Formats: sequence, C-alpha cells, structure tokens
Amino acid sequence: MSGDKRMSPVPSRAMVLAAGLGMRMRPLTERTPKPLIEVAGKALIDWGLDSLERAGVAEAVVNIHHLPDQMRAHLAKRKAPRVVISDETDRLLESGGGIVRMLPLLGPEPFFVLNADSFWVEDGAPNLSGLALAWDDARMDILLMLAEMDKATGHSGGTDFLLGADGRLARARRDPAGLIYASAAIVHPRIFAGAAAEPHSLNRYFDSTAAEGRLFGWRMRGRWITVGTPEAITEAEAAIAAASVS
Repeated sequence: MSGDKRMSPVPSRAMVLAAGLGMRMRPLTERTPKPLIEVAGKALIDWGLDSLERAGVAEAVVNIHHLPDQMRAHLAKRKAPRVVISDETDRLLESGGGIVRMLPLLGPEPFFVLNADSFWVEDGAPNLSGLALAWDDARMDILLMLAEMDKATGHSGGTDFLLGADGRLARARRDPAGLIYASAAIVHPRIFAGAAAEPHSLNRYFDSTAAEGRLFGWRMRGRWITVGTPEAITEAEAAIAAASVS
C-alpha cells in the first residue's frame, strides 16, 4: 500500500451476522442455533465477540432469527462489547439487508462486519486491530480480512480473491495464488446509499466496490477456522489445540 496511507482508529461498532438457519449443521441446529454451537468449550459467536472485545470495540449489533429466545438469553450475559439485538424472526434479510436495516444504529463511520460461524486463532497482535490499522478511508470502501489456503481449517471451497500489490482485490476461484475471505471486514456505510432493507447479499457490495477500485484486502495472522457441518467441529478443535501448543 502507498506510503501516504491515512490510518483510522479501531471502529467502535460492529455488525455480527448470526441470523442464518444453519441447515448444514443439522441435526445440531434443530435444537440449538448455530451461533451457540460450542467449539472447544466456547459458543461460536463468542469467539467473534471476544475478538471484538480484544480490539476495543464498544458495541456489537447481532441479528437473530432461528431459535431467537436462546440467542437473547445467551447474548444478555455479555458485558463487552455491549450487544444490541436486531430481531429478524419475522423475516430473514440476509447479510446485506440485515446491515442496511441497522445503519441508523451503526452510524456514519466505518464498522466491522463478522460472520458468527467463523473465527480465528491469533498469532501475535489481534487481527482486528491490524485490519483497522490497514484501513485507508480515502481509498477504501471495504477492507476484507483474508486467509491463505494452508492456514484455513474447515474450508471446502476454492479461493475468493487475488490480492494486488497495491492491496486491491479481484475475484478469483480456485487460483493457487488466491486467498479466502476470512469472514471479517471493515465496511464504510456510504456504500449502502439508497439501499433498502430488503433481503440481499453483502457480496453485491464486494463486486460494486471492486469495480470502482475501492475493495481492498489484508492478510490475517494465525489460523482461520470455519465450522459448517457437525463433522467440522472435531477438525476445528484439533486446530485450536495444535495452535495452543505451537
């Protein structure tokens, strides 16, 4: 990235996407919402919320849908970050619509976006702090945290993006030089101008900002873990145990 990069403080707010049905996690999700499935003794969503707490984020908006009473009871126990619930029990808005709905609360400044079913084991300084240091408001509308294929656990797909020398991203599928979107980002709310709180994917904005040259990426440190099926829990716990002794 250029030497005149303007650095911003860590965003004070985050949106945690936790309203999915967890269909691939059945039968576990028939009685437990996916964000509350435990991995190494900790609910999936708490891995992400703990990362936000370490980075100094004050407030996290969490959208809920499936088995919402369990989600409310669990999230009520959090002291930091402060959790605000976005209730989507009547209608799932997907990742894009869920964010647009809560823009009045998220405010006019850049904010973190996290998926509730993925997390990472740190290797050094907190990754979210590093992501914030890489943010350049003058050049960026979205900054994605990226993982290398050989440092990912539970990922069954291909790569997502190619990272240019200047930090800009281009779409890439199954490219050996590609990287994986590690389910964490900084997003500026200006990209949602004119958008309605109707069901749509955040991926739409990845494409539009890439076309404008304002989609950037940052390589995370440590191991990224995603848990999509019941079988993936064992693999995730083994990766956590290996990282803790390395």
